Order: sequence, then C-alpha cells, then structure tokens
Amino acid sequence: MRSVELFAGAGGLAIGMANAGFQHAAVVEWDHDACETFRENQRHHTHAVEGWPVHEVDARSFNFSLLGRDIDVVSGGPPCQPFSMGGKHQGQRDDRNMFPEAVRAVRELMPRAFIFENVKGLTRKSFASYFSYIHLQLQYPELVRRKGENWMQHRARLEQHHSSNKGAATYNVLFNVLNAADYGVPQKRQRVFLVGFRSDIGARWSFPEPTHSEDALLISKWIDGAYWDEHGISSKQRPEILPRYAKRVELLRSTTQLLTLDRWRTTRDALRNLPDPESDRDHKIPNHVFTPGARTYVGHTGSALDEPSKTLKAGYHGVPGGENMFVKDDGTVRYFTVRESARLQTFPDEYEFRGSWSQTMRQLGNAVPVKLAEVVARSVAASLGACANPTRIKN
Repeated sequence: MRSVELFAGAGGLAIGMANAGFQHAAVVEWDHDACETFRENQRHHTHAVEGWPVHEVDARSFNFSLLGRDIDVVSGGPPCQPFSMGGKHQGQRDDRNMFPEAVRAVRELMPRAFIFENVKGLTRKSFASYFSYIHLQLQYPELVRRKGENWMQHRARLEQHHSSNKGAATYNVLFNVLNAADYGVPQKRQRVFLVGFRSDIGARWSFPEPTHSEDALLISKWIDGAYWDEHGISSKQRPEILPRYAKRVELLRSTTQLLTLDRWRTTRDALRNLPDPESDRDHKIPNHVFTPGARTYVGHTGSALDEPSKTLKAGYHGVPGGENMFVKDDGTVRYFTVRESARLQTFPDEYEFRGSWSQTMRQLGNAVPVKLAEVVARSVAASLGACANPTRIKN
C-alpha cells in the first residue's frame, strides 16, 4: 500500500509506517538537518529508509498531483509547537500551524485513510473550538474555506453541513490520546492521534488496545522482583518503594487477577548495553557523545532510571534540561546522548542523526516514537486489507 508522509521530521512516524508495510510515495520535510538525517541513512543503506523519495520542501508548496490518485494513506505530525504546553499557545494564530496543509493533502489525494499525530495540548479546553474545526475539516475535506471567510465562519458552515447532511461524512474520523508507555515505548509520552477512513470503503477500525502497563511494572519491581533480577541489581542495591506507589502495590499484592499485559519499559531498559559516554569516550557507537552541563533546578529534575522517561521535548529556545536528562544511580544527573534519546523514541540503533546536539535533540523531541507509530499503522493496514470495497473516489 502506498503512503505519503508529511512533516516527517526525524522519521519516527514514517519508519513506523514502513515497518507496518506501507511504501512511501513521498516523504515531505522542510528542515534541512532532518532531511540530511534521511540522506545520511540512505547513503549507509539503512533498511528503515532505503529508497524513500525525500522532498526537502515546505508542505505548503508541495504539488500532490504529481503522486497520482492511488495513495492509500496520508500520515504525518503537523508541527506541534502551536498547541504544545511548552510553546507559546498561539494555536491557529501560529504560522507554524500546518493542519490546513494536512487537510489539503487529504482533499487532493483522497486517500483511503489518514493518520495524523499531535501533542495532547491540542485537546485542551482553550483549543476546543479549533480542535472541533480540525475534526470537521477532516470529515469534509472537500468543503474548502472560501475567500474572505475566517476559520470560525468556515467551522459554522461545516457544522451546518454536518447537521443537515443525510448521508455519511466523506471520512469517518476518530481521535484518542495514547500514552506511548502503554505500547512498549520506554517513555511517558501522551499524544493525540486523528485517524480517518474514507466512508465509501466500509472500514471497521478502533484504536489498538494497550500492550503494556504500569501495574505490571510495579509487580515486577515490588512483588516478584523480576525487574531487578533482570538488571542484576541485588536486594541491597534496590531503592525503597516510593510512597505514592505503596498503596497500589499492596492492592496488587492482594489481588488474584492475572495481568496479561507486559510491563512498562523503563529508562534503564532503554540504556541497557550502552557504555557510559562520560567515562568511555573510545567507543564507536554513533551519536553517543557526552554533553556536559546538566543540572537540576525547580521543575527540572531529570528522568528516573526505573520508570519510563519523561517526555522528550524539542524546546522553543534550546533543549529543555529536565526532560532531556536522567538521574544516575549515584544521584547525579547528565544529559541523554542523542543515541540514548533515539532509544527512548525506539529508533533502530543503525539509524544515525545529522546536525548539532541541540538540533538532533530537537528532531528527536518532535518525533513520534517508532514503536507507537508502527502499532497504530499496523492496525490501520489490517483494516484496509479487510475492506471489501477498495474502490477510489474519482475526480
């Protein structure tokens, strides 16, 4: 199945799509360093990006007609800074808001499905009106905003059409906030996904159920001790249980219900088998370079080793300290290397990044975790494969 990847960034969503069996007809990204990351990996024949047609261009100027009308899925993560808790919160007023281009891609390509990802902040109450506007546009991408019509007027017209429409919407659109940790990513990263299927194909789909849980991690650490054994940590070296988990652990200890989910993956899991870049600087691992200067201050305390990491962030003015460092066993802190951050985002170890430390960390902070992207993409692919009606809408 052919796909188009917009706002590709470092390639997390694009790699997840490829792992799920989609073949990219175009990968669109305007940032030069991110495109150089793709090209560097293609020069090394990295399997994940082999043969991708990378277009270093602003999505607003991309001509979708060059791709034909046989695109099965459009996917992408429109720049999230307009809606991020750490950004300026300008939303639809921010010139980095690329949702209009996501809607244009759907309108012009009319794919059988689409997958768009963004920050959880998009679902905040302050953005509720604009979020409903995005949702309506994706349901009826053919109802274009008229000249001189502001977005609120356009939304009102879409609402009227939706309420009076006797037939189905052009796309059936679902959204949900997913925590990457619930799908095997060693990071607490909550993102909203908007997934739509063209109504004429009769797809049946729902968001994939979690595969991992915090409860399973608590059991592994504080009831059967398997987590510590796995990492070779003796009973004397094990930390005390944190007070906020004590009651939950006692409840889990007394329950007879068998947990069927795997445990959350932790920062320690992600960093396993990587040398300490501060003490061992002769290793040959790409992108695994020590960066000095990490320090704690109020609100910036780093990720705990035995929990999924905090959400990696790109940062509006440089790299955020607290989200991009961790607390070592001796209580000191240091920044994650690019390679460690890539593991937290579940990129393959063979995948290399181009650019300065701050630039590559920005690429990673904006990325969709590969494993989470693959889980969603595989579920979409399965639904498309099961559709009895593969016909396409004609011009």
